[in-house]
Amino acid sequence: MEPVRKGVSAATPGEPGDLFDASTDATAVISEYGVVVGWTRSAEALLGYAAPDVLGIRAARLLDMPEDPVRLAGVVERCRAGNGWSGQTAVRHRDGRRLELRLRVSASFPLGDTECFLVSAREERQRWTMGLSVLDGFLTRSPVGMAVMDTELRYVWLNDTLERFGGVPRDERLGRRLSELLPGLQAEALESLMRKVLATGLPVTDYEYLGWSWADPHRRHAYSTSFFPLVDADDTITGVCYMVQDVTERWNARQLLTLVNEAGTSIGTTLDVLRTAQELADFAVPRFADFVIVDLLEAVLSTEGHGAWLTDAGPAPARPAMRRAALRSVREGCPEAVARVGDRVHFLPPPHDGSLLTEGEPLLIPVLDPSDELWLTREPARTERIREYGLHSLIAVPMRARNTVLGLTTFARSLNPVSFGTDDVLLARELVARAAVCVDNARRYTREHTAALTLQRSLLPPALTGGTALEVASSYLPADSSGGVGGDWFDVIPLSGARVGLVIGDVVGHGITAAASMGRLRTAVQTLAAMEMPPDELLAHLDDLVLRLSDEETAAGTAARSTFIGATCVYAVYDPVSRQCTMARAGHPPPVVVAPGGPACFAEIPAGPPLGLGGMAFEATEIELAENSLFGLYTNGLIAGCDRDVERGMARLGEVLAHAGEDLDTLCTSAVRQLVPVPQPDDIALLLTRTHSLGADRVASWDVPDDPAAVGVLRAQATRQVEDWGLGELAITTELVVSELVTNALRYATPPIRLRLLRDTRLTCEVADASSTAPRLRHARITDEGGRGLFLVAQLTQRWGARYTGAGKVIWAEQEIPCPPDLPSSALQHPDCR
Repeated sequence: MEPVRKGVSAATPGEPGDLFDASTDATAVISEYGVVVGWTRSAEALLGYAAPDVLGIRAARLLDMPEDPVRLAGVVERCRAGNGWSGQTAVRHRDGRRLELRLRVSASFPLGDTECFLVSAREERQRWTMGLSVLDGFLTRSPVGMAVMDTELRYVWLNDTLERFGGVPRDERLGRRLSELLPGLQAEALESLMRKVLATGLPVTDYEYLGWSWADPHRRHAYSTSFFPLVDADDTITGVCYMVQDVTERWNARQLLTLVNEAGTSIGTTLDVLRTAQELADFAVPRFADFVIVDLLEAVLSTEGHGAWLTDAGPAPARPAMRRAALRSVREGCPEAVARVGDRVHFLPPPHDGSLLTEGEPLLIPVLDPSDELWLTREPARTERIREYGLHSLIAVPMRARNTVLGLTTFARSLNPVSFGTDDVLLARELVARAAVCVDNARRYTREHTAALTLQRSLLPPALTGGTALEVASSYLPADSSGGVGGDWFDVIPLSGARVGLVIGDVVGHGITAAASMGRLRTAVQTLAAMEMPPDELLAHLDDLVLRLSDEETAAGTAARSTFIGATCVYAVYDPVSRQCTMARAGHPPPVVVAPGGPACFAEIPAGPPLGLGGMAFEATEIELAENSLFGLYTNGLIAGCDRDVERGMARLGEVLAHAGEDLDTLCTSAVRQLVPVPQPDDIALLLTRTHSLGADRVASWDVPDDPAAVGVLRAQATRQVEDWGLGELAITTELVVSELVTNALRYATPPIRLRLLRDTRLTCEVADASSTAPRLRHARITDEGGRGLFLVAQLTQRWGARYTGAGKVIWAEQEIPCPPDLPSSALQHPDCR
């Protein structure tokens, strides 16, 4: 290579030459402070400034554009990192001309104590020109449709691609307007945009629209069009050029994504199988199809068993039993349908059988031929509807979720002339897949909800009776499907001496575990009530049970926990002889009492802690109830209401019960309906009773002196009383039982001792003493041996049917009262005598 000769001037930058030759570039050195510290003769030739004119001044003064500190900082940071930068910028020549330069900045380097950058530039110039013939060929054969319109929007020129898009020959287009040729392509809207370009001189880009063309009259296409003005040398707008691209595939892909996103919010809004199926049909019509049917296997709609096929469970039946779950059509009333919602169907497009469902692949029939021999033979009724309503294309998609077959969804088109294609199959598959998951979720939830509800109803008493002491009515309303089954329960328990135990409670939580826990508590209450425990003691033992169950679950570990964390409860005992009602509550709302003709009030009972907390005692309260008083127990769901204001809910309950004098069952039902007009997320239970009393003519009692001779006297008095009641046939048995009970009570019981006869539906003989084997305080232990006196009495008199209650009483209540014809009609008789 020949060395550079001394005194040879630098070539003028920008002269034609090798595009990759940088030897003629103008260069300068800029310090880190933006000051020019080096200037070459090439830079002088490019910008007209001599070195003394620019050295020491800021380089920004040479720019013909506003400073951009953010961009400059980014360039500096890149160059300091060891990378160069290149780009375009505008500078001002010394004579005032504006120059567009291609600029390159090197990585930073030290120059003495200063960090510097080497900057090189060359002027941007057109390097080559295109001949008219080349340009004409390029525009004519471009894959983008192009046309030139004059100021009256008439065709002046167009290329081959645009001619092919519209299907109208070039000769027919030239000199005519778009609206005269292709009215189906939104011609008015397009011409309006072109007028806007002519008026403003501003381009319009990427305007998308749908339309039909003569080139493909049976399919709607999507186009993207851009418009820009044509300007002559005098800056006068002489016309409009527009460019068109067919973006149907892009449009369809975007529409597919949009539909799928919308489907996610429109399908599966509830946990109801039929509702979910209908949402699928409603969403697809008319967005995607003109007629949609959803058929589900009968097992899917059943709450028994597994509920559907597993795909690996063997071959499916040739004609699987299905039910029509949903219908939707663009025509009113769905006249295309052969079967209606709820009807049994077995439709599978011929010649397919049940394997279509298990294989899971969608079936596409682009052209549905009603003259097909298979359809005529196998589906004559449907073939007739196909012909009548012009159904011409079909997609059948098996509905599957979690390897489980659920049914079949069929999409059809009639008014929409475009047949289904492969892209439509993808959309149909996605829609059905989303709906299938929602249907399966709803199916599983419905099955579990039904199982929990069945369990709860089976644990509630099938029938309630208060004997002669109470009229009883109850109402139970389960929570809505979204809330799940709760743990509300109630019971009426017959006790000794014609007394009746009333209980109502609410287990914390929802679902099967709450229902199971409710059953355990109800059983425990029945067991403890049979031991004649006072209400406060019963709740104390029930609290111990809940604590023990919680401790057992904790010891068993997380996997064994049933989330049984507590409950609330009210227990009351009503005595029709004294008309006294003794009650206690554990964190539960107090009972409501409505005296005859009086306002409603709520019993003042110490609240007590909910069951399962432990460590606190329960207190009992005793009130006297007038004859025919209304006494009601309820759960929190009845009074919570929509506003969750319990006090206001209690006031509403009192108003409803105070002003109603109808039958007790009717009152119970109407109260629930008025207080809870819409489904609630919590269970609701209401137990209403109307009190009665046993008058003095049905009760006889005697104090038992501490004298063995009193046995004969009491025996004779009891016998005379039974005969006075018209129950002479029971006199001998009564005499024997009284003799046995009183004799043993004198020997083993703790005075004072009392004998009582009650004539109810049974003849009851009670012996009570001052002892008690029931602990009054939690965990107390009985140390008085005399406290077991009546227990021994009961053991000694078992042959007479005596029953020990554990609360200082021995009761003989096994002898049914016969139905003597002389009993007055108003007397309380055995149920079989009524």
